[in-house]
Amino acid sequence: MNSSKSPGLAGFGVLKNTTCHTEKKISVFFSIIFMTVGILSNSLAIVILMKAYQRFRQKSKASFLLLASGLVVTDLFGHLINGAIAVFVYASDKDWIRFNQSNILCSVFGICMVFFGLCPLFLGSVMAVERCIGVTKPIFHSTKMTSRHVKMMLTMVCLFAVLIALLPVLRFRAYQIQASRTWCFYKTEHVEDWEDRFYLLLFSCLGFLALAISFLCNAVTGITLLRVKFKSQQRQGRSHHFEMIIQLLAIMCVSCICWSPFLVTMARIGINEGRPKETCETILFALRMATWNQILDPWVYILLRKAVLKNLYKITSGCCGVHVINLHMWELSSIKNSLKVAAISESPVSSKQINQQPLSSMGQ
Repeated sequence: MNSSKSPGLAGFGVLKNTTCHTEKKISVFFSIIFMTVGILSNSLAIVILMKAYQRFRQKSKASFLLLASGLVVTDLFGHLINGAIAVFVYASDKDWIRFNQSNILCSVFGICMVFFGLCPLFLGSVMAVERCIGVTKPIFHSTKMTSRHVKMMLTMVCLFAVLIALLPVLRFRAYQIQASRTWCFYKTEHVEDWEDRFYLLLFSCLGFLALAISFLCNAVTGITLLRVKFKSQQRQGRSHHFEMIIQLLAIMCVSCICWSPFLVTMARIGINEGRPKETCETILFALRMATWNQILDPWVYILLRKAVLKNLYKITSGCCGVHVINLHMWELSSIKNSLKVAAISESPVSSKQINQQPLSSMGQ
């Protein structure tokens, strides 16, 4: 450890002669608005997902809904904890020397920033993997992907994110107060030590890896669904798959747009070895873009539900003069086929026969 500063004074050097200033009244106002909107949006999404989970508890969609609920709950707590700390910092006139003598608050803030940043990205990639397995390997998914396994995956993802967030603390590296004096994160100014660069690059690489996995799995899932649809010329039993893949694509697009600036900025700071070209305003803008991810995520489940998509489809079809297909039959056939597969999969002899059938004959 090369740092000669005591943990209690970590990051206080940036409090002097900083060129990054924010208007207190405007910043407090927007922080409160963002936190309130985020909490309300995520709470509404949780209610919608929980109701859907109760309806599809015994079907293949249950695992997806459970993972989605975990993602929204994570976003909710991210708004509650990070938002509350940010409002407190603004309300205290960003006087860290007065209320952060032991650096405890900054460490907690930094840990929460890393955890609530990486965990939603990890969960988004796990959801994409789950849907990819559900579409390409429906029998394996229906028999092996139980609620217990999904809860274990949620736990492992959260523990891994916690481990990444605790790495600097375990290595006696204090989180640093950033130049804007409004948040704490890894050291981003005068990054000369290899370990400081490692944390920045690790955060960026894990974030980009999660986005890449999501993109790859969603691409495989989408291609598989389209191939089956055009090959079989049957629409029955596929509506719930298309609903979930639309939601996954929306989550992936939102995550890429919101997180890419911040991930790229952190990677450039780590690669430049203490000679960052990014200004404080650039970093702050990238951070605010990343914050929007937790606000937009729940609206994916609020707006891109089957009921909403059905109405949009009817409106679009009516405007274009296209005959409206009875989407209720899709859901009815999907439920019947799901129950049929669940019943037959319990028989080892029947499972071998089902494995030889094409994907179009299953309702998963």
